[in-house]
Amino acid sequence: MELPPRPKLFDFHGVSMTNYFTDNWDNVQNFQARPDDILIATYPKAGTTWVSYILDLLYFGQTAPERQRPIFEKVPFLELLIPLYPPGVEVLDNLTTSPRLIKTHLPVQLLPKSFWEQNCRIVYVARNAKDNAVSYFHFDRMNQTQPEPGDWNNFLQRVMDGKMVFGSWYDHVTGWWEKKQTHSKILYLFYEDMVEDTGRELDRLCSFLGLSPSAEKKERVRRGAQFDTMKKNSMANYSTLPIMDFKISPFMRKGKVGDWKNHFTVAQSEQFDEDYKKKMKNTTLQFRTVV
Repeated sequence: MELPPRPKLFDFHGVSMTNYFTDNWDNVQNFQARPDDILIATYPKAGTTWVSYILDLLYFGQTAPERQRPIFEKVPFLELLIPLYPPGVEVLDNLTTSPRLIKTHLPVQLLPKSFWEQNCRIVYVARNAKDNAVSYFHFDRMNQTQPEPGDWNNFLQRVMDGKMVFGSWYDHVTGWWEKKQTHSKILYLFYEDMVEDTGRELDRLCSFLGLSPSAEKKERVRRGAQFDTMKKNSMANYSTLPIMDFKISPFMRKGKVGDWKNHFTVAQSEQFDEDYKKKMKNTTLQFRTVV
């Protein structure tokens, strides 16, 4: 399959974007959410697929034919518009399952207003900046619909400058964190907490969604959503999507906390920490870079 050249970043309402997430903008902004929709919102590479898969197992896990469709069809990506695939909005409008599980990477200020009007439940997942940056770097290397990442050092500078698809990590995680303070329908999860104790975070998720699965079902979900299980599962690991080159790097690479130590030099880490302190000085949001 011949893919178009890699896209270029441009400024869009103050956020760095590529055409794959802005070409369908009017339809995205006019999207009609429903009160029972569940939105999974994250900065890219923060655990989106993990939480999507957990929610899919919780709601639809036991229906056998459902298992045979890849996660990106079962949890459509709202703002996505790439060649050869129907737009995310269209896939969502044609979904027959209920509740609809919806994926977005939009920063909080760009979310279509109907999600707020319908008071939808939103699960936000955040991951520490260093691991998030490493994961994003490997993702951009293997995904043809992302801008060329360049070398690690330049990429890291782009992360600090917020010149990433979906903008600045700092603005994204703090924007959603601030919104959560005044909005009871947002559950804010941390990737590090999920790695540390998936069962505990699964309980928080169920409680937020008003679900009371049996202990057996919870255990089935926890086992099914383990990283190594998902990595081998072609319906969860994106291996059926031709825009990704798994020879360069798999979509699910390590799923660990602290892998940044294998990528950051001491000097890079110190420079990053210094910059991080400045950018995060006005928020109560705190992350762990090890567990």
